[in-house]
Amino acid sequence: MKRSNGLTRERKDELDRFQRKVGIRFKCLGLLNTALSHKSYVNEADADLENNEKLEFLGDALLGLVISDYLYNQNIYYREGSLARIKSYVVSEPALYRVGQKINIQTHLLIGKGEEKSGGRYRKALISDSVEAFIGAYYIDNGYKHARKLVEKLFYDEIIKVEQNRHVKDYKSILQELVQKRFGTVPQYSIVNTEGPEHKRTFFVNVTVKKKTYGPGTGSSKKQAEQKAAGMALGVLKKMRRLRDPAIEKRFK
Repeated sequence: MKRSNGLTRERKDELDRFQRKVGIRFKCLGLLNTALSHKSYVNEADADLENNEKLEFLGDALLGLVISDYLYNQNIYYREGSLARIKSYVVSEPALYRVGQKINIQTHLLIGKGEEKSGGRYRKALISDSVEAFIGAYYIDNGYKHARKLVEKLFYDEIIKVEQNRHVKDYKSILQELVQKRFGTVPQYSIVNTEGPEHKRTFFVNVTVKKKTYGPGTGSSKKQAEQKAAGMALGVLKKMRRLRDPAIEKRFK
């Protein structure tokens, strides 16, 4: 089987199709391949390969910076709290998942046989993490200017959804705003349990507000479980008359 830059001809052609679909070009195709290599695949491979977790870490940080920069410059009349809420929606797992589906990233991922068999290729957490890794890889390969353009293009629709108030509610942000406003502190989240194999794990998370614990919220990722726990806490706190805040309750409805 012919190889080019360490990649088979078939894999190189597949990555070329993906780049054309997104409208970008990598100088180092191996870097893109790493961004699309899940740890389950690398663990099963004989060769000395690297998975996409480090690129995911970098992409997460870069995504936060680009979206913050964009919102700061485009929404000059928004206050800090509003900008923070918009950012949290745009960089959330559901938004990343929708972006991943839009560019069909899941069909180009390299994943292990066990992960494939369990349906991992279509898991929200796996797809959203891969989008972050892809962004991190493109930043290394092409620099900040081009990476910023890519992020703005991919996430433009998500930003518009938030600004038009068509986003899924971010209970964590709503809870944090309420707690900071009323108590001058922030909610504390803790994982109390996990169940299931690594490729299909369920997380159980509690949230504590002023020494009162709510939960557990459950989900297929830590972020999802935290959202559920925050929603449970808000369901209780909004009933307390001394904590009533029409501006916050409007977003919680």
